[in-house]
Amino acid sequence: MLKHSVFLDRDGVINRDSPDYIKSWAEFEFIPGSLDAIRDLTRAGCPIFIISNQSAVGRKYMDQAELDRITQNMARRILEHSGRLTDIFYCPHQPADHCACRKPKPGLIFKACERYGIDLSTAVMVGDSPKDIQCARNAGCGAAVLVKTGCHKIDPEALRQNNHQPDYIAADLREAAAWIIQRLPDNSFSL
Repeated sequence: MLKHSVFLDRDGVINRDSPDYIKSWAEFEFIPGSLDAIRDLTRAGCPIFIISNQSAVGRKYMDQAELDRITQNMARRILEHSGRLTDIFYCPHQPADHCACRKPKPGLIFKACERYGIDLSTAVMVGDSPKDIQCARNAGCGAAVLVKTGCHKIDPEALRQNNHQPDYIAADLREAAAWIIQRLPDNSFSL
């Protein structure tokens, strides 16, 4: 069983997000420090999974082949920077499709669990929006971290009132990775 798995949202966590969606590799820009963070998590022995809504496919703003090109180029750059992704799971659907895989539903995390036998009690989800935090809670992840690098305005009081309170709020993925790595020895993400 895989312990200490890390689920990462993509847009707003690894790369800069856009209200117009990331529709091509030319629009994809790594957030400073994100490649280092993935490298550090890899070196710490954390299996890393990307769990991301990519409704630009369902909305016909790009096709699956373009999403595959973005994914391949991103994974190659991560590997060149000494990071390793265990797997990548995308939801291509629009909200109106009411699928089981679109966050905040936990379908993508459950799919990863089925494939890899992940111990969710030691897993952590890192995202840039309340739906990522809710997805972590819905799946039963041990912890959820919110990063401030996305397009979403973070209002801690609104998060608390809506039961979307993360275990930690980090400036970026690099800080989130450091927080995760600091908690590895005791096998607990509890605060």
